[in-house]
Amino acid sequence: MAFDPDRVSTVTFDSYSTLVDVEAAEAALADRVADPEPVSRLWRSRSLAYTFVANAVDAYQPFYEMNRDALTYALDAHGVDLPDAERDEILAVYHELEVFDDVRDAIGRLRDAGYDCYVLSNGDPEMLASLVDHADIADLVADTISADEVETFKPAAELYRHGAARTGTPIDEVVHATAGWFDVLGARNAGMQAAWVDRKGTPWDPFGGDPDATVETLHELADLLGA
Repeated sequence: MAFDPDRVSTVTFDSYSTLVDVEAAEAALADRVADPEPVSRLWRSRSLAYTFVANAVDAYQPFYEMNRDALTYALDAHGVDLPDAERDEILAVYHELEVFDDVRDAIGRLRDAGYDCYVLSNGDPEMLASLVDHADIADLVADTISADEVETFKPAAELYRHGAARTGTPIDEVVHATAGWFDVLGARNAGMQAAWVDRKGTPWDPFGGDPDATVETLHELADLLGA
């Protein structure tokens, strides 16, 4: 099905990798780990894997704690022994990840064009509060919606349905913008349209169908919506 901008009244945005660059977390490892890149990659992949497993076995814990467990595993897997205080300092980088250049201006365009804008994320409320503050978009987004509110992570349909209800919008009038392929599939499965934000020119996963739209930047999404 082709993207239908005429149906859209609300835009929800994923947070990590969509609004802020999780790869910037590697810098927090650089001063403490000889080869930070594989540790950072394993940290990220493990934290996502934990969310998928948590949904399947009913083992929810806040995303910050998922990140803590994943970091512990990644460090252990690479034979890195750091005291708890240093691990906490690395984790804290999630409160101040690098913001993509287009975020404020593009969300501002959408808001000015009459679209209600929300952040819909696995992040817990404290993480999302700091993200919105750090990204300087508190005046542009109507609210943040956290997986913690339903204790269920993406791509479970329950979270997207909860998100639509929180926005007060029929779910088929929401487009969810995200860099995560699994997030695209989750949003579409729940009844939203989904725009895949492919900033890095990566191939689309050939599983579960295609996004309704693919954009390189949030400005391209604003263009599609006539903002």
